[in-house]
Amino acid sequence: MDSVTIGTPGLWAGFVLFVLVMLAADLFLLGGRAAHRVSAKEALGWSTVWVLLAFAFCGLIWWHLDATLGRALANAKALEFLTGYLIEKSLSVDNIFVFLMIFSYFAVPAEYQRRVLLYGVLGAIILRAAMILAGVWVVSQFHWVLYLFGAFLVITGIKMLIFAEHEPSLDKNPVLKWMRGHLRVTEGYHGERFTCRRDGVRWFTPLFLVLVLIETSDLIFALDSIPAIFAITTDPFIVFTSNIFAIMGLRALYFLLAHMHARFHLLKYGLALVLVLVGTKMLVADFYKVPTGLALGLVAVIIASSMLASLAATRDGQPPKGGD
Repeated sequence: MDSVTIGTPGLWAGFVLFVLVMLAADLFLLGGRAAHRVSAKEALGWSTVWVLLAFAFCGLIWWHLDATLGRALANAKALEFLTGYLIEKSLSVDNIFVFLMIFSYFAVPAEYQRRVLLYGVLGAIILRAAMILAGVWVVSQFHWVLYLFGAFLVITGIKMLIFAEHEPSLDKNPVLKWMRGHLRVTEGYHGERFTCRRDGVRWFTPLFLVLVLIETSDLIFALDSIPAIFAITTDPFIVFTSNIFAIMGLRALYFLLAHMHARFHLLKYGLALVLVLVGTKMLVADFYKVPTGLALGLVAVIIASSMLASLAATRDGQPPKGGD
């Protein structure tokens, strides 16, 4: 894996500015600032926009590199970006299933969910930026860490296969238990507010608990998704941009899949296989370099197959008996 980065100061500054502009557009255009229920049509539109923007960005990077550093490098980096983006996008679906479970557990009204996810995405971007920079430094200093990443991904993937049908219980979540034991929490919601004051005392609303659990779950999932992309490249610019593009579209993708999550119950098995695949790629990298194009094709086939199998098994709109 090539650790040389293509990220010049100009590219980094341009991408960060793009992220800020698009997050502002997401805030004001995806339903505006007023609390409301995001429709499937609205979510589909914005999910499509985010995917198209990712491909457009990849095209621009290819064009820039082709004109400055040559066609071979342009092709290689574009393929790395697409593969990393597909892996991160696929793994983010598992986040969505957990978000849905959290919202259902707290019975969060649909019109309040968008603000929680907005702050969740902002927190995820900051968190992942720090983790990616730390990961790139560690890998550049200690190459053997890639073997630990690979083993961790394989073990995690196998555990996901075994416990795919297991439903975690939030009642036993240590973070939630701590917050309930140490914070003043109101019984009901106060609009989209995370806190309120009663008799001069600061209280937290259930929406704050939801936000903390959303951020905590993303931290846990980042431990899987960030090492996964190091199986493709150690270029910090490619790692960061592919990760952030996947995260920025997470909110719209949630509202899209929230309407049809039951129809994709087999997707968890596909995601588990993806983790095993990328983990294995890391473990054998010093002995056999799996072509990035082959990895991209395998991930695409696994995800597409698990989605098609899910749809075929739920033709009547309901998961089979014993499913989620």
